[in-house]
Amino acid sequence: MKRRLVSMCLAVMLVGGLSLSSMQEVRAAGKKVIDGSELTHDEESIGYDTKITRGEDLMTGYSKCTKLAKGKIYVGGTTIARHVVDSVQIGVLVERAKEEDTEWSYYDGWQKENLNMNRVTSNRTLYVEGDYYYRVRCTHAANSDVSSSFTDGIYID
Repeated sequence: MKRRLVSMCLAVMLVGGLSLSSMQEVRAAGKKVIDGSELTHDEESIGYDTKITRGEDLMTGYSKCTKLAKGKIYVGGTTIARHVVDSVQIGVLVERAKEEDTEWSYYDGWQKENLNMNRVTSNRTLYVEGDYYYRVRCTHAANSDVSSSFTDGIYID
């Protein structure tokens, strides 16, 4: 009897969880998404890393894209290691797209490395062409541990 009650509770939790996740997908379905980035009119977007390799050195990383003014954005990111490492790196890639596009196109990019430290940050203010959505993609590395992050696209007038 007790085993049956536990099984029923787990089944109810599973069905409830599936219902909630499908509701979130329906809400997002009305918005345009290109390569995982939602096209928004927000003032700022921050994307956090997803681990690609497992290791002991890399703690986290994030990308950031902020609208400063008409035709002006602040872009960059940060990589944080769990401890001081031989090499901590970030590669920043700025991409743009029109609403009717199906993929992002390259706009600007750079990389930075710090030696014998536990973090690296790199950012720039860019003057950009309006009527595009811009996003930032970063590659984060601490020694041989690697991850990446990306923001949603923010519309620039």
